[in-house]
Amino acid sequence: MVSEAPPFWWRRPDWRAWGLSPFSFLYGRIAGHRMAHARRASVRVPVICIGNFTVGGAGKTPTALTIAQAAKAKGLTPGFLSRGYGGSLDVTTIVDPAHHHATAVGDEPLLLAREALTVIARRRAEGAERLVREGADLIIMDDGFQSAHLAIDYALVVIDAGRGIGNGYLVPAGPVRAPLRTQLLYASGILKVGEGIAADRVVRQAARAGKPFFTASVKVRGQEDLRGRNVLAFAGIADPSKFFHTVEALGANIAVRRAFGDHEHPGEDEVSDILDLASREGLEIVTTSKDYVRLIGHHGRADELLQRCRVIEIDMVFEDPQAPGRIIDGAIASARERRLREGSNARAG
Repeated sequence: MVSEAPPFWWRRPDWRAWGLSPFSFLYGRIAGHRMAHARRASVRVPVICIGNFTVGGAGKTPTALTIAQAAKAKGLTPGFLSRGYGGSLDVTTIVDPAHHHATAVGDEPLLLAREALTVIARRRAEGAERLVREGADLIIMDDGFQSAHLAIDYALVVIDAGRGIGNGYLVPAGPVRAPLRTQLLYASGILKVGEGIAADRVVRQAARAGKPFFTASVKVRGQEDLRGRNVLAFAGIADPSKFFHTVEALGANIAVRRAFGDHEHPGEDEVSDILDLASREGLEIVTTSKDYVRLIGHHGRADELLQRCRVIEIDMVFEDPQAPGRIIDGAIASARERRLREGSNARAG
C-alpha cells in the first residue's frame, strides 16, 4: 500500500490522474477482489475496525481512542490491534510505552498503548488471538479495513469532511484504496470528521446504501495560553496542513512551518535546524503527539527537541455522545450473530 499521498491526489483530476487511470483500474480490480474473497479468521470477541476509504490520515487513531474510552465506560476491557506501521519489529508484540520506541513498534501503537492493551502484529489474526489471551473482550483494530484477514463485526470508516476522497481516483491515480462501491458494501457505519463539503457525495452514497452516519470534530486539550504566541510548528502526519490550522485556531502565530512525511523521523540536520531556528527567532516549538513519541528514546539534539516541544493533544468528540456506545453495541450484536452462524455451520458440517 502506498503510504504517501502526492498533492495532486487531493485536487481536481488532471493529466497525472488521467495518465495513471489504467493502472488504477487494474489496482481496483485486485483490491476489490481481495476484499470480496479474503479468508477471514474468527475470534471469540467482538472486533471493531477503524478504517478509511483513502490513503492518508482521516482521524483513525483519535477515533479508536474514543471508542476504547466508551468501551471502558461500559465495563469492557478493550485491546488495540495494529500492524505497527513504521516500526521494525516483525513479531507479535505487546506494546510497552515505558520500554518501546517508535522505531520498533511505530508511533500510533505508542499512543494507543497509553489508553489500553495494545498488540502489534503483521498477521492480524495472530495479534487478535494474543489480545484475547491477555484478557481483552473487545478488539479495536486501527486500520486494516481493506486488507485484514480477520472477521470484522463493525467497520467504522472515517472520512475527513475537508478532503473527502480527493480526486476520487483509485491508487496510483488518486488516494482511494479500493472501489468505493465495494468499500461501502463492507462498511458498517460512516464517521465524518470536521467541517466542509468534500465528503458529502460519499455520505449520500452511504445513506442510500442504508449505512449509519455519525459526525465528529477534533477538539484540542487545553493550550489556551498559546494565543498571541509566535511558534515554530512541525508535523510528520498525513496532512500537516490540518495540524497547522489547528495551531492557528488556538490563536498562535506560526512564524515557521516544517512539514515531514507521514510517520517520518526527522534527521539530525532537520532536528538541529528546528532547534537553532527556534532559538534564534525566539519561537516556541509545537508539534503533534505522533511526532512527539517519535522523538522518545533518542539522544543528543533529538532529546533536546523532545524537552522543548509543546505537544498539541487532540480528542475526537462525537456530535452525539451516545454514538460510540451504539457502535460498540452493534459490534457485540454482530459478533453474537457471527458466532451463532459459525456454530450452526460447524454442526451442519
